[in-house]
Amino acid sequence: MCGIAVLFSSEPRPLDDHIRAMTAAVRHRGPDDEGIALFSAKGLETTALGGVDTPAGTYDARMTYAPRRKAEPVADAVVALGHRRLSIVDLSPAGHQPMCTADRRFWIVYNGEIYNYVELRTELELLGHSFVSHSDTEVILAAYREWGEQCLGRFNGMFAFVLVDRTARRVFAARDRFGVKPLYLWRSSRGLVAMASEIKQFSVLPGWSPVMNGQRAYEFLNWGLLDHTEETLFNGVRQLRGGECLHCPLEELPVSFPIKRWYQMTPRSFQGDRKAAADEFCALFTDAVRLRLRADVPVGSCLSGGLDSSSIVCVANNLLRSAGAASQQNTFSACAKVKRYDERKYIDIVVDRTGVHAHYVYPDLGELFETLDVLTWHQDEPFGSTSIYAQWHVFKLAAQARVKVLLDGQGADELLGGYHGFFAPHFAGLFATGRWGALLREIRAANRLHGLGFAGASKYLANAVLPELLRRPLRRLAGKSSSAPTWFDRGRLAIDDRDPFPAYGFKTTSVDQMAHTLLTATSVPMLLHWEDRDSMAHSVESRLPFLDFRVAEFLMGLPAEMKLWDATTKQVLRESMRGILPEPIRMRMDKMGFVTPEEPWVRQEAPERFRVELRRAVDASQGVINDAILDHFDAIVAGRAPFNFLIWRMISFGRWMDRFGVRVVA
Repeated sequence: MCGIAVLFSSEPRPLDDHIRAMTAAVRHRGPDDEGIALFSAKGLETTALGGVDTPAGTYDARMTYAPRRKAEPVADAVVALGHRRLSIVDLSPAGHQPMCTADRRFWIVYNGEIYNYVELRTELELLGHSFVSHSDTEVILAAYREWGEQCLGRFNGMFAFVLVDRTARRVFAARDRFGVKPLYLWRSSRGLVAMASEIKQFSVLPGWSPVMNGQRAYEFLNWGLLDHTEETLFNGVRQLRGGECLHCPLEELPVSFPIKRWYQMTPRSFQGDRKAAADEFCALFTDAVRLRLRADVPVGSCLSGGLDSSSIVCVANNLLRSAGAASQQNTFSACAKVKRYDERKYIDIVVDRTGVHAHYVYPDLGELFETLDVLTWHQDEPFGSTSIYAQWHVFKLAAQARVKVLLDGQGADELLGGYHGFFAPHFAGLFATGRWGALLREIRAANRLHGLGFAGASKYLANAVLPELLRRPLRRLAGKSSSAPTWFDRGRLAIDDRDPFPAYGFKTTSVDQMAHTLLTATSVPMLLHWEDRDSMAHSVESRLPFLDFRVAEFLMGLPAEMKLWDATTKQVLRESMRGILPEPIRMRMDKMGFVTPEEPWVRQEAPERFRVELRRAVDASQGVINDAILDHFDAIVAGRAPFNFLIWRMISFGRWMDRFGVRVVA
């Protein structure tokens, strides 16, 4: 896990100061090493190499074994590559980046992990390739040389990289299937094209002017959406999305970004009964965890006490025990002082079962607003609830324990029908196919297991089958504002205020369609953004076994009733973990996961402080948000309106505008 920076200039110019500033902005992503490479216009000749933070006299794997030296200023550079390294695999200087092939034709800066690099390396060696380092970076270079763009389909991992072919004068940039690792693009008015791991890296470049993307800002504030398109909240900054790549001549970059999809989710067809499904899932999931335990540094796990993180911890524990290494396993958990939000009793069940070294943190309201500026800076964009603050503390705790890698459970809820929102397409599918008896049984089971009464079940059903005009009152009950909310000044921004969710497939009678939407558009991309920034802010790498593409394609191909039936979510996971998970965890029906007691914080503990912060957000919004939101806040505190996360989105949005100096241009 690292931070990358790339600059392409339309005309020769000095780029060394700019590329160094870009890498310095993300030192937290890679405190172990830094490197840059500058290329002049003539044949993309390499004119300077540098490693600032590494000792003189160390050696690079592919840099002719010369002592690394500080790069000299170059007046006529057209390409600059920069890298910050968090050493996880092959801790030696041989893993230094930027890295090149032996003939110095192909150069790469890369962030992530290729988990199957050992197997790929063996395959490439049989094809005649030789290796100097033991890093996965060198495997990517060899794989590209051997298979070209098709190498992407062979990688099992999380990655974002930019590769430059000096001979062909081409660039190849790619992001992993689901977008676990970020890659942003920006074109400056000063003739620069920049690519980076974090948006803040663009702020150090000439021509940067942070202007709000009004449509994306509105969709975040009103609908809670982020990272659902290629655009960001910064006008002109876009991202490669998960499963996308860019492959073109260097000369094309100042004109366009010819981005295309290299990966499409292809569900695996499954024929078999529930036991066969559970057995196959268990084998795939266990192998996904095994691969993600590969590292030359300590590996731990996040542990919330829920089904997903507990499954990871228990499977990892079995693997480590078989290797005689279970004594090295650490877990990290966020707990709460408010009993309703505290999962400590479930966490302790898993800890007692596995014997792991458990670490606990209790995120405190008193530190929330003091941490918010730095948290906002690391996140790059506003975030949806204070659960991100809890997650921040979990990774901070891991860093303090000197654990560099954590496994986590992102993607499980989306793939396994884990959210209670999946009841909407589930009920609707039974309704649409005339399976009235099954629908009634499911509603009764939902009431028995989850306290979902007939009114709640009817709301789920209506949300999936009713036309838009009749769904608006339901959205208000769920805490979603109606179109053109009173707190928003449409005169400040030209926006489309229609509900964006139907376009993404949320109004559906298919559990699988909703899962695909959550995985590729409305949930997972946003959660991955937050997890990447929280983990990397503390120089910790997060790895996600449920997003192993083999696991994802298998689950997407399973019949929906093997994931959600009898009002019980994640059926195949529960069955596969029989005998592995403690029974109170395996059959746990409620759901939280690193939550904070945000509602009691707002309503009972500190309503005055939250109102002050909300007032600050209104003032910072430059007229986008008006005082009507304060009336809504007062109604929430008084119990006249239901609690929802709109208030926090406003507060986070205001801090983001302040921290990044974002302007509104009507």
